[in-house]
Formats: sequence, C-alpha cells, structure tokens
Amino acid sequence: MIRDLCDGQLEGAEIGSTEITFTPEKIKGGIHTADTKTAGSVCLLMQVSMPCVLFAASPSELHLKGGTNAEMAPQIDYTEMVFKPIVEKFGFIFNCDIKTRGYYPKGGGEVIVRMSPVKQLNPINLTDRGCVTKIYGRAFVAGVLPFKVAKDMAAAAVRCIRKEIRDLYVNIQPVQEPKDQAFGNGNGIIIIAETSTGCLFAGSSLGKRGVNADKVGIEAAEMLLANLRHGGTVDEYLQDQLIVFMALANGVSRIKTGPVTLHTQTAIHFAEQIAKPKFIVKKSEDEEDAAKDTYIIECQGIGMTNPNL
Repeated sequence: MIRDLCDGQLEGAEIGSTEITFTPEKIKGGIHTADTKTAGSVCLLMQVSMPCVLFAASPSELHLKGGTNAEMAPQIDYTEMVFKPIVEKFGFIFNCDIKTRGYYPKGGGEVIVRMSPVKQLNPINLTDRGCVTKIYGRAFVAGVLPFKVAKDMAAAAVRCIRKEIRDLYVNIQPVQEPKDQAFGNGNGIIIIAETSTGCLFAGSSLGKRGVNADKVGIEAAEMLLANLRHGGTVDEYLQDQLIVFMALANGVSRIKTGPVTLHTQTAIHFAEQIAKPKFIVKKSEDEEDAAKDTYIIECQGIGMTNPNL
C-alpha cells in the first residue's frame, strides 16, 4: 500500500522473505485502494498509511478493505472513538466512513478514510489524566448471531465494572449490525472511559466460537479497568500508535503511560533509527503516581515539513 501511495520501488515483499528493500518517491494524494483479501485489519492499513498521506501533495481518499473488527488489531470502533480524537490533537482531522463491517475469517469489510495534508504536525502534551467522568460503549452482533448475545455481553461488562466503579452510570448499547452493513458473522464489545481532561481509555473483546457472551463482556471490562489503574493518560494500545506522530511533530511531545509495551519500545527503536527524533522514557515523578507503574514518554520531534505545501 505504501509503495503505491508514493510510486516507490519494493523488493522482497513476499511470504517467506526475510528482507525487504523499499525506495519511496513523492507521496501522492488522490484515491487509493488497498484490499487485504482476508480479515486482515483495515485499521492497520490506516495506521501505516496515515502518517504518509499527511505529507502528500493533495487530499487523499483511502478505500481500505478487509476486517474491521478483527483480532490482534484495533477494532474500527476503537480507531473512531479513541485513536481519532487523540491523534487529531497533532493538528489534523480525518474522516472515517464505515461502509461495511467485516469479521474473521471472511473479512469483506470496507472503510473510506478521507484526509487533507498538513504543513507540519503540532506536538502534544498528554500528562494530566483528570478523573473518569463517563463510561459508555457498544456490544454488537452481526449475521446469524442472536441479539441476546449482544445484551448478555453488555450486561456482564456492566456488572464487572460496577464492582469497581460504583458512582458512574455505565451505558453500553447492545447493537444488531444491519444486514446490508456487515459481511459474515461476528460479535464483540468495546467500552470507553472518558476523563475530565479529555483522556480516553478502552477495553474491548471479540467473540469466538464456543466462548460464551458473558466471558467476552467481562474480558473487555477487565481490560478497561486495568487501563484505568495505572494512572497514565493513554491506554496500552494507544501508546504505540502515537509514537510515529510524536517523532514527526515540530517540538517536544509528552505522554503519560502505564508500563511501556513492547510495541511502543519497537516503534521508538525504529522511529529513532529512521527519522532521528530523540525519545526519553522515564518513571513519572508525580506524587499520585509514586505507587504505580507510570511513565512519561518524551520526544523531541524532527519537525517534518511537507515539501508540497
């Protein structure tokens, strides 16, 4: 996909290869289509293409096909409800239009992402967590799965959260995906917590054959609660998704996180190798974080400038 976005040369990009050579050229805007032809994640296609098209010569429209709610990747709801509002703090906006949802193993989903290029990215400072003010989400079924499954996932998640957070109304909507907007069968849940300073955290889970609905709901709830305990301003999955933008931004960015994930360490390693920003990861010195495993990731971005604008 990236090769096509910039008329580049790509060698060795086949199954079994241990080495690739990629030579980029000028990044083009316009309409691009990328199809995983499986339940491969459209969100990962979006993740990899977004930093590129921000520095294109003209606006882009990306038609991404594959899985929208798939394992081992953000669900499209996470991308829309958590990633989008936070990443837009870097000073750009994008539009994500979900045409069809697709699930494992068939895929068949499609989203259209539209965005305009920027001259530069602004640095971000996400170090003040505030307190949790809202918890909401959606529990969905698609295809042949009965609506009761959505209701059971939602109810189990709410019960699990109530044990730990008693003073907030937890609003998880059960949803039956419309037949014409979902391909194949699937079920899952995403729960978002929002704080007084605008931080967003999520827990999510997908149903699998033979796993009862309650278990799916509880897994998502426990993931959310774990992400609220560490005192960071981003959850464990947003952490690494912000690294590339921090590296490219014009100035010093800071985010407060829980334990730094291997994904984040990897993203920092490659960003430093390729673009030469300077990252510093240190234990948070705030008093309220003293007993917690909380870190500050600081980055002196390279101030990448769009040569086309």
